Amino acid sequence: LVSLDEIGGLNNLKAWLCTREKSFDSKAAEYGLCAPKGVLMLGVQGAGKSLTARAIAAAWQRPLLRLDAGSLYDRYVGESERRLRDSLRQAEAAAPCVLWIDEIEKAFASASAHSTDGGLSQRMFGTLLTWLQEREPGVFVVATANNIDALPPELLRKGRFDETFFVDLPAAEARAEIAAIHLRRRKRDPEAFDLGQIAVATDGVSGAESEQAIISALHAAFAEGREPTTADVAAAAESSPPLSVTMAEKVHALRAWARNRCVPAD
Repeated sequence: LVSLDEIGGLNNLKAWLCTREKSFDSKAAEYGLCAPKGVLMLGVQGAGKSLTARAIAAAWQRPLLRLDAGSLYDRYVGESERRLRDSLRQAEAAAPCVLWIDEIEKAFASASAHSTDGGLSQRMFGTLLTWLQEREPGVFVVATANNIDALPPELLRKGRFDETFFVDLPAAEARAEIAAIHLRRRKRDPEAFDLGQIAVATDGVSGAESEQAIISALHAAFAEGREPTTADVAAAAESSPPLSVTMAEKVHALRAWARNRCVPAD
C-alpha cells in the first residue's frame, strides 16, 4: 500500500479524508457522528483515483478489499446476485475496512440503458444501491469512474456516498510534486532536477503519464551509461502525446460535466 504523501496534489480530497479519519472511533458515535460512508471519485484516466483508494486504507490503517464486479457475473440464474450479496456480507464482516470498487460504471453500465441480459445488470445494480443506502457503519466505500456517460444517475444521489470528487489533470505545482515522488521512488534526488521545467514539459499530462516519462528518461540514460537529466525527462514527456490531446474532446466534456456537480479533488 502507498501513503497519501506519495500522491501529488489532490489537496481538497486529502483534507476531507483527514477530517474524517477519527470518525470510525467509538468516541465519534458518542459525539453524535456516524462513520463516513464513502466517496465517489470521477475523473480523467491516470489521474490517481485507484492509487488514492489504496492510500486511504494505508492512511487509516484499515484492511483494503477490492470488489471485482466483473467476476460476480455467472451464467446460472440467481448466481450473480448471490455472489454480490456474499461479497457485501464479507465486507461487513471485515469492518472497519475500505471497500474499493474500481471503474464502477463498467461493471453496471447496462443498468442505465435497455440491457440485453434479461435485466441482470439492473437487478445487480439495485442490490448494490440498496446496500449503499442501508449498510451498517464501518465499511468505507471508494468507488472510481472514468466515463460519466455510462454512470447510472441513481448512483450520484446523496446518502449513498458522503461526497463526489472530480479528479482532474494535475496543475503545475502538483506535476512538480508528482515528478519528485517518482524520482525518489527510483533512487534519484529530486533536487538534482529542475522540477519547474519538468512541470512545464508535462503540462496536460496525467500522473501515470508523468511516471512513464521518468521511466523512459531512465531507460534512455541507462542505455548510454549515464545519469538521467531534466532534459531527458522533458524530452520523454514531450515525445508522446498525452491522453488530454488524443482524447481532447472527451476530457473537455468530462470537465464541463463535472463543473458545479462535483467537488474538485485539488
